[in-house]
Amino acid sequence: MAGRLDGKVAVITGGVSGIGLGTVELFAAEGCQVVAADIQDEKGRMLEQRFRGQVRYAHCDVTVEADIAAAMDLAKTEFGGLDIAFNNAGISDGMRTIAEIEAERWSWIFDVLVRGPALGMKYAAPLMLERGGGSIINTASIAGLQAGWGPIAYSSAKASVIHMSRCAAAQLSRQKIRVNAICPGLIATSIFGASMGLPREVADQMAARVAENGAHVQPIPKGGAPEDIARAALYLASDDSVFVTGTHIVVDGGITIGGRHSWDPNAGSPFADLFPELSASAPAD
Repeated sequence: MAGRLDGKVAVITGGVSGIGLGTVELFAAEGCQVVAADIQDEKGRMLEQRFRGQVRYAHCDVTVEADIAAAMDLAKTEFGGLDIAFNNAGISDGMRTIAEIEAERWSWIFDVLVRGPALGMKYAAPLMLERGGGSIINTASIAGLQAGWGPIAYSSAKASVIHMSRCAAAQLSRQKIRVNAICPGLIATSIFGASMGLPREVADQMAARVAENGAHVQPIPKGGAPEDIARAALYLASDDSVFVTGTHIVVDGGITIGGRHSWDPNAGSPFADLFPELSASAPAD
């Protein structure tokens, strides 16, 4: 049976762990040839061994323009071109508030989360033009849509990614290059532990706690997994979304639907404290 990405070539940044790894695995299963770009070289080499001839690893620090250009070029030299770019590499800013964050850290967050995808699009677009078009996907976040889902620099950067994706879509649509963003919710990855300054190994272990507890804080009673985002990326990468550009897809288990009272029948009404007489006069079952 043919895969949904047969004959296509992708570059995925942050591709050896978390959402990136889940997407590499799914894209490969769907017939795609993939360049997994990351800074975790040992994991990258192991990934190449798992998918011999189908996945290549590129050392890529997305704050280094030359690294991004080289990762995109590797798709052409190894696999003949580029059809899909998933600008996914991410970091967080350690839960700092606006009163605490240092200017240098703010700039670093934006370098990774906004400048990185911008340069990814810059170097992906010419290669996609050679193939007659393509799909660019940028990882945003529900933190870019609402306050309270992330620290301030991270949240501001993700909001920028959403709007940048829309603007890029407007510029590239006539060249048959689609640009969209994905806004994940609480996904079990190491980014939560990393945002607290924990070593990567400990942060990886914390992902299991996110998976276990996520089911209790959102309408869909399951923890979010990298595969949930990978499936959305597969849709945007494939020809199934040929008429979709300049938008963002929220994949969050419904957590941004509203307050807990809107989906949990045991939470009670938010008006109960304001109008206790309403609760007292409610008809009995």
